[in-house]
Amino acid sequence: MRALVVYESVYGNTHAVATRIGQGLEERGEVRVLSVHDATADQVEWADLVVVGGPTHGHGLSSTSSRKAAAASAANSDTALDPEATGPGLRHWFKELPKATGKRAVAFDTRLDAAALLTGRASHAIERRLRTHGFTVLAESDSFLVDKHNHLLPGQEQRAVHWGGRLAEVLFART
Repeated sequence: MRALVVYESVYGNTHAVATRIGQGLEERGEVRVLSVHDATADQVEWADLVVVGGPTHGHGLSSTSSRKAAAASAANSDTALDPEATGPGLRHWFKELPKATGKRAVAFDTRLDAAALLTGRASHAIERRLRTHGFTVLAESDSFLVDKHNHLLPGQEQRAVHWGGRLAEVLFART
């Protein structure tokens, strides 16, 4: 199995979760964990499974303006930006991505620790875009939670490792 984990991260939480999902997937094959800036169409073509995740901003995917606002917020606090936080995000990546008919994928997000009805879930928008691009969604998306200070809650990284392992099992069961 070859898996590609693509992430967009602002404060580093989605990056950390993507890395941990990759660790869970590694139990069953080769894995590449790449920022949205480095994930090319060739990388997607290489993979048997594409896992895509991003932070939840304004109930959905981040935008240029929401990423700028997050960067401004970080500059006025002790929160550091992820090294990959600048530049285009998942919205742009999907616009540039060619169709991937039949390729299997799954989505995840990071969001505040509150009811999804209140926070929204970027993973829902990611799933829609995956389907629009011809991907077959392999499993239900998942959310990994952060506190109001933009830090992952305890146990979320380990949960991401387990989730990645379960995705690998589902993929193997369907091949």
